[in-house]
Amino acid sequence: MTAAIYARKSTDQSAVADEAKSVRRQVEHARAYAVRRGWTVDERFVFVDDGISGAEFSKRPGFVRLMNVLRPRPPFDVLIMSEESRLGREAIETAYALKQLITAGVRLFFYLEDRERTLESPTDKVMMSITAYVDELAREQARLRTYDALIRKAKAGHVTGGRVFGYDNVEILGAAGERSHTERRVNDAEASVVRRIFEHAAAGVGQARIARLLNAVGAPTPRAQRERPSGWATSSVHAVLWRELYRGVVVWNQTRKRNRWGEKRSSDRPAAEWVRRPAPELRIVDDGLWQAAHARITEARALYRDATKGLRGGRPRIESKYLLTGLARCTCCNSGFQVRSGNHGSGVDRWRVFKYACGGNQNRGPDVCANALQMPMEQADRAVLASIGELLTPDLVDDVIARVRELLEVPRGGDAGLRDRIAEELDAAARQVARLTEAIALGAGDVAPIVARLQETDRRRQELATRAKQLGDGPLVPRIDWRATERLARQRLQDWRGLLLRQTEHARPMLKQLLEGRAIRFTPMVEGARRWYQFAGEASIAGWLLEGVVSVPDNPRGKWRPHRELSTATVGAATVFRGVVELRRAA
Repeated sequence: MTAAIYARKSTDQSAVADEAKSVRRQVEHARAYAVRRGWTVDERFVFVDDGISGAEFSKRPGFVRLMNVLRPRPPFDVLIMSEESRLGREAIETAYALKQLITAGVRLFFYLEDRERTLESPTDKVMMSITAYVDELAREQARLRTYDALIRKAKAGHVTGGRVFGYDNVEILGAAGERSHTERRVNDAEASVVRRIFEHAAAGVGQARIARLLNAVGAPTPRAQRERPSGWATSSVHAVLWRELYRGVVVWNQTRKRNRWGEKRSSDRPAAEWVRRPAPELRIVDDGLWQAAHARITEARALYRDATKGLRGGRPRIESKYLLTGLARCTCCNSGFQVRSGNHGSGVDRWRVFKYACGGNQNRGPDVCANALQMPMEQADRAVLASIGELLTPDLVDDVIARVRELLEVPRGGDAGLRDRIAEELDAAARQVARLTEAIALGAGDVAPIVARLQETDRRRQELATRAKQLGDGPLVPRIDWRATERLARQRLQDWRGLLLRQTEHARPMLKQLLEGRAIRFTPMVEGARRWYQFAGEASIAGWLLEGVVSVPDNPRGKWRPHRELSTATVGAATVFRGVVELRRAA
């Protein structure tokens, strides 16, 4: 049999078995378990999530990949884990994930207990519920222990998180030389930058302008995150101006990082739950400068609010009216492109020109990103749409339909009468297993013979299930009208071509749906007097053409839902598109 492996390690491991404290160790033990059982591990199906809580499900890449490959049929027979808690530590979600795996025909084994998880009887389901409850309870207890330790540290003035710009984290040793706790010390070089930010703000300089000034002089910067370039930005300046630590006040517990289900969802806590502690030794900005800076910020906000007629945040949040904003990225600094405009000509011949420009260069300055090339919006939009349009041909529709049809139309060979007889025997064996399990639970007489009979009946049930699978009963598939499917796909293709002559608000949603990773990367090119941009992206053609058109079974009882996994994972690799945007020649 073909085996897959799933391994997960959470950040807090106080309630985890020693054998499950490393994903590498889990994978090694799972491989050894498969060898003992005579199974073959397919390296394509080793799924790993390292440092992710068991309460997270949608944000676990390895888990999401595991669940996605179950349709239209799983490519492996067995899934091996160290223990059930690796799949999750939230009772409802874990139970549903187990049901999806088992109903897809995958057998689950836990090597720490040398046990298979089945859901064949009410007793099996009760045991699963108890195990999931215990796992979730262990996660909640670990959370409470962590919270209790952090609140003690916060009240004592110790560091409860990472490093803050303007300070160094210094480890304090105990009497025996062991690490006791961590304290903050003012970093003079970074503290001078913090004071400069407040001085600029008190003088009425805007936050975007402050960022550009700091980058121009090469001032020390906070640590860059998410592959962003190192440098000051409007957001980082704003964070400095509103951090009370710089005025000598430690404030902890302002936000809640996870929701009631244990998922990462940041939210504000009530002010009554905040822990505030004066720390004059950490003061970088005096009260006078703090008050002056915030007075100017309040004044500027009032003026802006009046100018925008009181709209919250200055302006409403709406979908961009430009095609490529939020989708185009600069390869030099990984920043998104923004729209810039200016007037050209004079008098009656005056007109307004819109261009795309790198946000890193515009907001942070040339010291962070030297890419100052701007490209005309209309020219860039047409180049991208034309590049994708070259991929979308009638032949492509035929190819996609053929591949999807091959995936979903499972042959139903074998003798129908024999399949029916095996199905009846399988139901009878399942009922017998349930009765014997109930007898054991009631303690009726000598349970040893009942246990032996239960094991024999269960083996028979498994043999029948394997036989039924070998006869090609296969998964439930819908009766698909492939002509109608092809007609709808061709209509969607025609709609895309028509977008070349339509307005941006129609093209942008379809472009977002089509793009793999929602990114088109633009690289500036200069060669003598010639200047241009090269761009490239990936398009998930199959998923876009057939989303909502083809349906698949959600469970064996025949409940159907739109098939949204017809993407790169099931139909084929994403299609790469490329193009060029020519710019005006330098003088």
